[in-house]
Amino acid sequence: MLAYILRRILLMFPTLLGVMLINFVIIQFVPGGPVEQMIATLQGTDGSATGRIGGGGGEISSSSSTRGSSSGGNSSTYRGAQGLDPALIAELEKAYGFDKPAHERFLKMVWDYARFDFGESFFRDQTVFDIVLSKMPVSISLGLWTTLLVYMISIPLGIAKAVRDGSKLDVWTSGVIVIGNAVPGFMFAIILIVLFSGGSYFSWFPLRGLTSPDWEQMGLFSQVVDYFWHLVLPVTAMVIGGFAGLTLLTKNSFLDEINKQYVLTARSKGLEERRVLYGHVFRNAMLIVIAGFPSAFVNILFTGSLLVEVIFSLDGLGLLGFESVVNRDYPVMLATLYFFTLLGLVMQLVSDITYMLVDPRIDFESREV
Repeated sequence: MLAYILRRILLMFPTLLGVMLINFVIIQFVPGGPVEQMIATLQGTDGSATGRIGGGGGEISSSSSTRGSSSGGNSSTYRGAQGLDPALIAELEKAYGFDKPAHERFLKMVWDYARFDFGESFFRDQTVFDIVLSKMPVSISLGLWTTLLVYMISIPLGIAKAVRDGSKLDVWTSGVIVIGNAVPGFMFAIILIVLFSGGSYFSWFPLRGLTSPDWEQMGLFSQVVDYFWHLVLPVTAMVIGGFAGLTLLTKNSFLDEINKQYVLTARSKGLEERRVLYGHVFRNAMLIVIAGFPSAFVNILFTGSLLVEVIFSLDGLGLLGFESVVNRDYPVMLATLYFFTLLGLVMQLVSDITYMLVDPRIDFESREV
């Protein structure tokens, strides 16, 4: 078991390196980078404004822009750079770290990321680590409580549907599952806002944020209540949009196990149905459900919560990653991708270890990685 875990950990390094390389190469061909955005800002202000560059710690003043207007143009490959002084373009490239060859920048990034040094944001006067750290409570809150509730609802419901296959309970819950599977979570979020958050009907729940403005002045009990009160609508929207697939997976897994020969043998020996179901079927049927936990958690933590974070004004990692892509904030973008890749790899290893806890018959030592 320890040897298997060690092999998996060692394999994480080339996987992370490959993901970083692919993302880095793609970024080199994406138009509208930070240099072009700063050029557009300078051109749009007609040399009358100052552009602050947080990533490189440099500052480009209006005087640099006006110098370029009399230079008669340049041969820069950046879009919209005509009429700007080449020295200004070089200054921008140096400030953003684009004055070095691509391979040098990539090797520096790998070395920095190995030490969890993600640099500074191009457009925020903060380190990337501090930015990500400040967004984690929101995303972890959404991901943790949503995943917990999804599993607490889907597994018992899936078992009940498998045991009562074809009954009225199975039929009615199947209708709910079809709706939950067809309608995305952000649509449920909008419906919940209209119904319960000051839309057209009731104003029972807060519309934005994870806590109230006066949260720090509240007592401990009031803080806990306020925190969960703000989570009710976003978590409900994500649970409704995410429980359908896991419920069907649980039901189909149990139905497959219930029809196997060992279950018929156990029943023929006179074992109680509850003991057959939870003593034999549950352990085997839950393996496939546990296998999907890492991807489900990461999906809920990032992609599943993205639009919900936007709708409820929850400033989490999903929204941060989206904004970094739109703004071409490459340090934040690459750091976010690195974080979620690392989290996915770790969660996959955790799921394999959980396999053994659920079914000790699984032997990791005999598996080839």
